[in-house]
Amino acid sequence: MSLPVSIDQLKRKLVQENLISEGEFDSLATEAKRKGEDVIDKLISEGFVKRSFLNQFIAETLGVGIADFSVMNVDEKVVRILPEEIARQRQAVAFMKEPDGTFDVAMADPNDLETIEFLEGRLNGKIKPYLASEEDMDRVFSVYGERLTLDFKKIIEENVQASLKSASRTLEEASLQVPIISIVDNLISYAVSLRASDIHIEILEKDTLIRYRIDGILYEILRIPKEVHSALTARLKILSGLKIDEHYKPQDGRFRYPLPNQFIDIRVSVIPTFYGEKLELRLLESTQKPLSLEELGMTEQTAKIVAENLKKSYGMIVSCGPTGSGKTTTLYAMMGILNKPTVNITTIEDPIEYNIRYVNQTQINPAAGITFASGLRSILRQDPNIIMVGEIRDSETAGIAVQSSLTGHLILSSLHTNDAPTAIPRLFDLEVPPFLVAAVLNLIIAQRLVRKICEQCVYSYDTPPEVRELIKKQLKELNAEGTEIPDVIYKGKGCQACNMSGYRGRTGIFEVLEVGEDVKHLIVSADFSLDNVRREISKKGFKTMFEDGLYKVQLGKTTIEEVLRVIRE
Repeated sequence: MSLPVSIDQLKRKLVQENLISEGEFDSLATEAKRKGEDVIDKLISEGFVKRSFLNQFIAETLGVGIADFSVMNVDEKVVRILPEEIARQRQAVAFMKEPDGTFDVAMADPNDLETIEFLEGRLNGKIKPYLASEEDMDRVFSVYGERLTLDFKKIIEENVQASLKSASRTLEEASLQVPIISIVDNLISYAVSLRASDIHIEILEKDTLIRYRIDGILYEILRIPKEVHSALTARLKILSGLKIDEHYKPQDGRFRYPLPNQFIDIRVSVIPTFYGEKLELRLLESTQKPLSLEELGMTEQTAKIVAENLKKSYGMIVSCGPTGSGKTTTLYAMMGILNKPTVNITTIEDPIEYNIRYVNQTQINPAAGITFASGLRSILRQDPNIIMVGEIRDSETAGIAVQSSLTGHLILSSLHTNDAPTAIPRLFDLEVPPFLVAAVLNLIIAQRLVRKICEQCVYSYDTPPEVRELIKKQLKELNAEGTEIPDVIYKGKGCQACNMSGYRGRTGIFEVLEVGEDVKHLIVSADFSLDNVRREISKKGFKTMFEDGLYKVQLGKTTIEEVLRVIRE
């Protein structure tokens, strides 16, 4: 988030509100500058303030209103007066025209006088600026979506036809032709506009299927003639630095794609299938702003437990869940909190998803002899304080990680388990003796990602009897029958902003197991069982992921169907 007010103004306000001391602010501002981060993002990630408070302060300081599109109306005709390319470049969208001809404009920086002057000339009218958060800017940009969909499909169809008529003789020649380049560019830019995390390009018997993963769910976008598939594949291979004449071995590559105001890093995986090569493109922001634990979806109580354990100088913190549950994002958020000038943080990852300034990140490369285990051994010779191991997959890596945590290092890592307690026997399976598991484990975090209800079309309704029974059944299985069942729950009707899905964005549901003396005693006991652990932590107020999800259902953040879907996966 940019800072349209001065640092001194912000500092005075926060000190006056007793949210931070002068010394803490100066230290944090220095640290933000060192990492190349915005002060506002740093304040939020460190938990000093909430984004809503800062937005309110900035709006009051600048004397403008806040464009909250969860409650404010948007005139789609007015939005489209300004071309999307200009709106995104200037981070400003006209959303309403007042009776006197004044245009209400949502802006990321309402203090940008150059943009205001430009818009007054472009729109031929006066401008009334409003401050809009990044989320609200995304909401109003979604108005362009319907026309973008029509343009996208028309452009793809035109370029497919042009490609089929092309006289190119080789794959490389075809991949460099304008139609193929345009198809690739439009596939990527359209995916970004829909907030897709992945693009799947799959060759079938009669055609090529394009699917996008949006908020964790795969959607079919379009089908194109399979005759274009080889040239499309060759184009993406060239961009990724892969061999275009290799069709029978899996290949992995990466490239950076430019967009207005940002770059997208795209990780490409190619694998041979029955009808030809399938491509999977993972879209990653080239720079990730630091997230606070609350922004991940943790409740205040859960975030406090995690923050307290991050203060420990040695031991292990393990993040658990299936593939795609947000474990890496949680590990990165914790590293963001730990990233101080006084510590050396080193990672061994597969792959490196985001570059973090002042963190030494190493990519595993089995062909070069760099595995999690060998990389971890080398890292220990680099005088680290904190080590992040992307995943503990085998007994060798587990053994080295445990020994490292015993010798004064804080280890962050991930495991594939369904819940937090199951991480304990999983470490046993990886041949870590119970007494060592008890000695090193500080905290276990288990999580899933649920889709958030679209705030543009959310509505409430009384909890149906059949849903109450489903919740009761799930709580009974978890021995948590005392948990309150909400009388009112929420859903999204489906609108243009959420592509008629009723959902927009994702958040985490968590369970956090703090490994205290009582749990350590159970770990080393001869009659260890998960049931004993679950009974013990339940007495201490342990909240399961389902209970955390149910709380977010009650708040109107997600639906009970979403929580049950991810819990049962």
